[in-house]
Amino acid sequence: MSVAPASTAAPVVPDLSVIIVSWNVRELLAACLDSCLRPRPAEAPPLGIEVIVVDSASSDGTAPFIAEHYPQVTLIAEDHNIGFTAGNNIGLRRARGRYVLLLNPDTLVIGDALGLLVAYLNAHPTIGAAGPQTRNPDGSIQSTRRRFPTVATGIFESTWLQRFAPRGLLAHYYASDIADDACAEVDWVQGSALLVRRSIYEQIGGLDETFIMFSEEMDWCKRIRAAGWGVAYIGTAQIVHYGGQSTEQATTRKHILFQQSKLHYFGKHHGPAAAALLRLVLLLGYTQQSLMESVKAAVGYKRAMRAERRQRVVTYRQVIAALLGRGGQ
Repeated sequence: MSVAPASTAAPVVPDLSVIIVSWNVRELLAACLDSCLRPRPAEAPPLGIEVIVVDSASSDGTAPFIAEHYPQVTLIAEDHNIGFTAGNNIGLRRARGRYVLLLNPDTLVIGDALGLLVAYLNAHPTIGAAGPQTRNPDGSIQSTRRRFPTVATGIFESTWLQRFAPRGLLAHYYASDIADDACAEVDWVQGSALLVRRSIYEQIGGLDETFIMFSEEMDWCKRIRAAGWGVAYIGTAQIVHYGGQSTEQATTRKHILFQQSKLHYFGKHHGPAAAALLRLVLLLGYTQQSLMESVKAAVGYKRAMRAERRQRVVTYRQVIAALLGRGGQ
């Protein structure tokens, strides 16, 4: 019996590795995969894609479902909830593509958005990372392009003081001067869909796992720009993002991780004094909200919301405890 000689051909390197970290969103993940894997337009240039799903110990049968229905997808099934940042790093270590795309499982790729993103970076060699225009399910625009926050931005943005923010402060942070359908350099783009050159990942490493969730993409883009690369918003490529479908399953933890990551970012990039000031602002805000909700529940204001108000008080108190370093998770 003759034996065929082993092939000495080098393995084909995909153009793009799509990395999706999933937790208990099986149906949304399936729709996301379908949008990534559907045939591209006939006139589009070839694009070799590999898709990697890192399942964070979902309890909804995600792992066996993907293994059965999407055999072309590389499935990495974890035995515990490892978190968004660590999950993406696991996917990055497995990825082989020239470009890597971090993609949320509750997204849908519209048209040839993946090809447009790759084409833009192919044509702009100084751009190291890019993100698409992002729409809500109703078709409205979801703001995902940003400039790096100053300490003043941190004090006002997503805090109880936001309504008092100076005119123009948040507009600058949200890059509101850039048209939704434009292609332009920005400081960072949100991680619901973030394309990065593989060479940059090899140069600066993956996401900082001290950010369990939230702000990790801002920190990564900060490091990408510090390494001399640009970051771009590509308004001609579009996705739909349902938003928060995994984190809404644990709303208290979402509050805690969001604020802890925000403090960590400012401590890392602006110093301990900035983080301490921001911590004080957050503590005052959550304390005020807790007191207000407690009073409203006690006096029977909008009685139908009494149970909801009590849950808010529990959440706010747990966030306060976490901000004071007393757990809360």
